[in-house]
Amino acid sequence: MRTEDVLAAIATGLWRWDNATGTVTLDAEAARLLGLPAEPVALTEAQVRSRFHPVDWNEIDGVVNLAVAEGTLAEARLRIMDTDGRVLRTVRSRSKPLIDGDDYELVGTLQEVAEPQPGTAAATPVTGDWRRSREAFLLDAGRALAEARSTAEVLRVAASLSMPGFSPDGLAVFGMAGDRLTIIGHHGHHPGDEGPFTEMSRDTDYPAAEVVRTGRAIYLPSPQEYRRRFPAAWRLAERFGRESWAFLPLIVAGRTMGAWMAAFKHPVAFTPDERSVLTTVARMLAQALARAGVAESERELSLGLQRSMMPVLGPAIPGMSIAARYVPTGGGLQVGGDWYDMIPLPGGGSRAGSRVALVIGDVQGHDVRAAGLMGQLRIAVRAYASEGHRPDAVLSRASRFLYGITDGTDGTDGFGGPRFATCLYLEVDPETGTIDIARAGHPDPAVRMADGTVVQRPTAGGLPLGIVPDTDYPTTRLTLEPGETLMMCTDGLLETGGHDLDSGWTRIRTLLESHDGGSLEALADSLVQAVHGPGSHHTTGPLADRREDDIAVLLLSRLGTPPRQAPRRSAMTVAQAEPERIAAARQHVRELLHDWTDQEQIDAAVLMVSEMVTNVLVHTDGDALLVAEATGEHGTRRLRVEVADASDELPHRRRPSEMASSGRGLLLMEMLAHAWGVDPRGEGKSIWFELYEDARGE
Repeated sequence: MRTEDVLAAIATGLWRWDNATGTVTLDAEAARLLGLPAEPVALTEAQVRSRFHPVDWNEIDGVVNLAVAEGTLAEARLRIMDTDGRVLRTVRSRSKPLIDGDDYELVGTLQEVAEPQPGTAAATPVTGDWRRSREAFLLDAGRALAEARSTAEVLRVAASLSMPGFSPDGLAVFGMAGDRLTIIGHHGHHPGDEGPFTEMSRDTDYPAAEVVRTGRAIYLPSPQEYRRRFPAAWRLAERFGRESWAFLPLIVAGRTMGAWMAAFKHPVAFTPDERSVLTTVARMLAQALARAGVAESERELSLGLQRSMMPVLGPAIPGMSIAARYVPTGGGLQVGGDWYDMIPLPGGGSRAGSRVALVIGDVQGHDVRAAGLMGQLRIAVRAYASEGHRPDAVLSRASRFLYGITDGTDGTDGFGGPRFATCLYLEVDPETGTIDIARAGHPDPAVRMADGTVVQRPTAGGLPLGIVPDTDYPTTRLTLEPGETLMMCTDGLLETGGHDLDSGWTRIRTLLESHDGGSLEALADSLVQAVHGPGSHHTTGPLADRREDDIAVLLLSRLGTPPRQAPRRSAMTVAQAEPERIAAARQHVRELLHDWTDQEQIDAAVLMVSEMVTNVLVHTDGDALLVAEATGEHGTRRLRVEVADASDELPHRRRPSEMASSGRGLLLMEMLAHAWGVDPRGEGKSIWFELYEDARGE
C-alpha cells in the first residue's frame, strides 16, 4: 500500500509550501480538510490563507518563521473557515523546513483534531493569559537590557529574568576569543564550575560550540536527549542535576558572537511559544552585550586619551602649593576640549628657573576632534611659553596657530561648526607672588584671601583663540599674598546643573568660603563634588549621568603665614572699550565688603565707585584703574578706594541744576565718605575716598 493511501486512511493530508514561488501543493486529503474538493491541487498562498482563521494564520506565520530560523519542526493548531466565515473544523499542522540558501520549502501534514470541550483550555497554541504574560515579560526584559551599560550589568539583568512559566535556574553566556569559546559570565553555579567549559575549541562536541558553528539553536528537553546527542559533554553536565537545556546563538548584524545557555531543573517541552520567548531574549541579550562592548571600548579609548593628554603637575613650585582636577563629560566618548598645564619657564639672574606658567583652557566641543585640537593647542602653548614669550605674546601666537589649523575662511574645522578655544594663561613668580595674567574669552580667576573672603579678580582680556588670526591680549598683574589661594576653572564647573555663570559662581564662592584653608587637594575634590552632588541638579543618579560639560579646575596657593590682620586688597582695570565692566567693578566692591557691619556703607561705597569710574570713562580718553583695600580688625576696619587715570585735568566742584545728568560726583563723596581727596601723580591723577566701619551714624 502506498504511503499516501495509509495517510488518507487515518485522515492525514500532505502539503508542500514553496516559499520562492508562493505555491502551496495539497494532496486530496489535505484539500478535503481545507474545505476543498478531495483532489490534488496547487494553490497560491493567498488562496490557502483565506481558508484559515485570521488569528490562527498570524500564529502559524510566527511559528514557521521560528522553525525556519532554528531548523526545527513547526507545529500549530488551525481553524478552517468556509466562505461564510464559519469554522468547519480544527486541524493540527506539523511541518519541516527544507532550506536552500535564502529560499525554503515547508513539507508537512494536516490532521483533524477534536474540538475542545467547554471549560477546557483553548486549542490555540497560545492562550490569552500566557500571551499577555509573555508580552509583559518581553517588554520588561527589553527595557532592562537596553538600560544596562556594561557587560556585568547585562549579565546581572539576564540572571534576574523571570520567564513566564518556565524560568531557568542556571545561565551561562559564551563568547568567542579567536577560535575558542570562553564563558563571559554565569549564574546558578558555584565558583569554579565553569572551569571545564572555559577556553573550549569551536570544534568541541558541546552544544554551545555547535550553536556557534552553525548559528542554530539546540533544545535538549531531557537528560536522555542530551546524552544521546552529546555523550562526551554529558559527563560534564550530568553533575549539575538539570532536566532540560536550551542553547541559543547570540547573533548581531548576521554574525554569531557567542551562545547563551538556559538550564532548567524541571522538564521543559520547548513548545514553539517557549522557543519564541527564548529566541527573543537571546536576540535582546546579544544586542545588549554588543552595546555594552562598544560602550566599554569607548570608555577605554576615552581613558587612554585622557591619560595621554592630561599632564602630571610637577615638579613642586617653591613656596607654592598646586592642585588640579579634570572631569570629562558624561556623554559620548567622555572626552572633550578642556585642559590644564604647568610649564617651567626660562629665567635669568637669581630667579633662573623659578618662574612657571599655569594654563587652563577649553576647546569648543565634547568629541574626539575637540580632544585632538586640545592636544595640539596644549603643545603649541607649551612651546611658545618655553621660548620665553610674555603671556600676551603666548596667547597671540596660540590664537594664530589655532586659526591656521582650522578653516579660517568660515571659522570651521571642516567637520561642521566653529572651533575656537578659551584660555587663561598665568606667569607666576613664586618668590614675590606676582602673577601676570592674559585671558582669551575665559572666565576670570577667583582669589580666596587669608581671612576666607572670596572675590573674582577681573582681568583684561581678548577674543577666544582661533577667532581671528591677529588679536591683542592685554596683561593684568596681581600679587598673591601668603595664605591666599587662586582658583581657575572652565565654565563646566560653573554652569553644570542648570546654572548660569552668575548662579554657578555664587555656588562655588560659598564652597570656597567654607573651606578651612587646609589641604588644597581636599578643596579640589570638594569643588568637583559640589557640581555633582544632589543639590546641584534636579535629577538623581550616578554622578557621571549629570555631567553636562567637561570640568577642569586649577588651584594655586601661596604658602606662608599671613599677617595677623592681613589687608584685603584688590585691583581691576576698566577700559574705555569696556564700559560694561563698571557693573563688574560695583560687584567687586560688594564682594570685598561681604561681611562689612553696615549695609548702608556698602551701598555708599558701591555708589561712589560707580560714579568715580564712570567719570573717568566720560571725561578722559584713558582707562580707569580701581584699587580697593580694607584693613584693620572686624568692626573697626578702614576701606580705602582709589581710582586712577592718565589725565592731568583735576576734577572741580560744580553746582548742577535739577535736570543735569552729571556734576554730582564730588558732592556725593562729600556727603558719603569720611575722607576723600584728589592726588596728582606724574602723568595723571588719583581720586580716593575712605570709609570707617566703626563710624556709623557720623
